[in-house]
Amino acid sequence: MTTKAIMTRLLTSVGVLWLGMALAHADDDTAYMEKAKAFLENVAAPVTKWDGPTAGPKAQGKKLIVIVSTDQRNGGAQGAGDGAAEAAKAMGWDVRQLDGQGTVPGHATALTQAIAMKPQGILNVGIDSKEQQPLLEQAAAAGIKIVGWHAGPNPGAIEGIPAVFTNVTTDPTEVATSAGLEAVVKSGGHAGVILFTDSIYAIATAKTNAERAAVEGCKGCKVLEVVDTPIADLSNRMGQLTTSLLSKYGKQWTYSIAVNDLYYDFSAPALQAAGVDPANGFPQQISAGDGSVPAFKRIRDKQYQIATVAEPLNLQGWIMVDEINRAFAGEKPSGFVPHVHLFTAENVEKDGGKDNKFDPGNGYRDEYKKIWGVK
Repeated sequence: MTTKAIMTRLLTSVGVLWLGMALAHADDDTAYMEKAKAFLENVAAPVTKWDGPTAGPKAQGKKLIVIVSTDQRNGGAQGAGDGAAEAAKAMGWDVRQLDGQGTVPGHATALTQAIAMKPQGILNVGIDSKEQQPLLEQAAAAGIKIVGWHAGPNPGAIEGIPAVFTNVTTDPTEVATSAGLEAVVKSGGHAGVILFTDSIYAIATAKTNAERAAVEGCKGCKVLEVVDTPIADLSNRMGQLTTSLLSKYGKQWTYSIAVNDLYYDFSAPALQAAGVDPANGFPQQISAGDGSVPAFKRIRDKQYQIATVAEPLNLQGWIMVDEINRAFAGEKPSGFVPHVHLFTAENVEKDGGKDNKFDPGNGYRDEYKKIWGVK
């Protein structure tokens, strides 16, 4: 890794924490705004260089991998799972995919089915590990290697759950800080924000805490309310919630920040019914993950969403496969944590955005194939 790449990573990872704490104590909003703008410029910059691993084990022979998705209606889980399937096929592995349908019982059923297939590996895509810890431990006891995606609040090892080899995700604090600061800067330091979350997921709670810190670091901004509502039931809840919150807060509510783009799939009809202008009306909507296809379309068309902090979902699928290959080989995780990317109307056609996803142009497929020794 080059010195510049190391410095960029350090500035981003350390800078996120610094923004969440030290920035909140800035002497005035002018200082806060200048630092926020610099941070956002960094996360919106083009991604062209590979800063991931360059060495690791070769492909570990024929394997059966089961990808268990929290919910295939969730664009993040679907995108990461699709990337993993693509990478596993490049390895020459057999792949099965199961849908947990967004519920705790559905997750348990899908994981039980996966274990019954007796695979060599399970990729847990989006199911909180603590929620399903007994089944994950059962799988590990059977010799099945497990890698997660958004399966815990942070990248790497999941505290108290050694059954999971590693958890693949971007830094949730980086994601959430980007979304929070976007509201601060867009509002000129006068945002009235409602945060939407789902506390069943530890990663969602981590994001929401960081969003709050970023918004409340601005003296002229305010978090009006944190709304905790299940992602799995947004189609039934979000419309009524939006109408109720509009009635409660009126013009005070100028920005929404949700932990996932899916919230805005179901808020738009209520906003439209209330006469909110889709391009310039309030509340304006920002997502702290994951960069779904509908989100890119809304941003491009200026229809009730102004930004998403997208994760490189397809790349993360390749990371999951690389990590589980390292587990098969008895090696340690790579520790690679990819950066997020802020998409707005200004840059939505770049870095894969024209294809409605964040797909970095850094040659990651070829880089991993070199490591694995496959074509």
